Amino acid sequence: MPVDTLSTRLTGLRGLYRSGYRSVLAYRADLLFGIAGLVIQATLTVVVWRVLYDGHDEVAGIGSSTAVAYAVLAACIQSIVMPWQFSSLPLRVMRGQIGVDMMRPRSLISQNLAQAVGTMVGRLPIGAAGLITGLALGGVKAPHSLLDLLAWVVSMVLGIGNVLAINLLVSMTAFWTLEIGGILILYRFASAFLSGALIPLWFMPGWLQPIISWLPFQAQIYAPLSIWFGTRHGADLLGTLAIQLGWVLVLFLLLQLVWRRAVHKVVVLGG
Repeated sequence: MPVDTLSTRLTGLRGLYRSGYRSVLAYRADLLFGIAGLVIQATLTVVVWRVLYDGHDEVAGIGSSTAVAYAVLAACIQSIVMPWQFSSLPLRVMRGQIGVDMMRPRSLISQNLAQAVGTMVGRLPIGAAGLITGLALGGVKAPHSLLDLLAWVVSMVLGIGNVLAINLLVSMTAFWTLEIGGILILYRFASAFLSGALIPLWFMPGWLQPIISWLPFQAQIYAPLSIWFGTRHGADLLGTLAIQLGWVLVLFLLLQLVWRRAVHKVVVLGG
């Protein structure tokens, strides 16, 4: 009997990971349009935010250079971690192909997470194009210190874990509703707004900021970027990372609970 080592467990997931990023690279025109679109978005973001700050050194205590850099980086991160099609699970449920997935030796959750990570890797050129544009226009600045950079890397990893978990949770609603187009539209809007991708939490109303700061969405973009710009220090920094880690653990626990319920909803006809 073969030994079930970590290496053998990962072997089956590598194929799903490769299928994720190859699915992005296979449609070269879509990838090129995505790159062109983000270059235009980054350029317009720099121009518009600078115009909005014309004659003002700070707004809500945030300088123009920080606001411009935040907007550009948020767009770059969002283009990678929040793609329009983030999971094939709903379509596979609708077509009945989910039965094949459930018979594979790897869990359905690990299969979908591996594929999602591959999709994010495939979209890295889009985010890189936006970042290069921001740097060329002087709209992006580096972290204040090496510690901020390292803390940002940790925060970004936790943020991606947060995105992966919520994306899969939303996808799993297909086990109950089959068609989730409306749910996806609502989720994408809520995620873009509450994560700080559209409007930084700095500019949110005072009563709304504390509420959003405790939701999982802010851990996706706002938390990592607030660390990038050095607005988190000491206990505040550790608290931010702790909240991110806490949400990742809670969300992955929810994934397991929802999956156990979803198994009983699967009905596959035919042979």
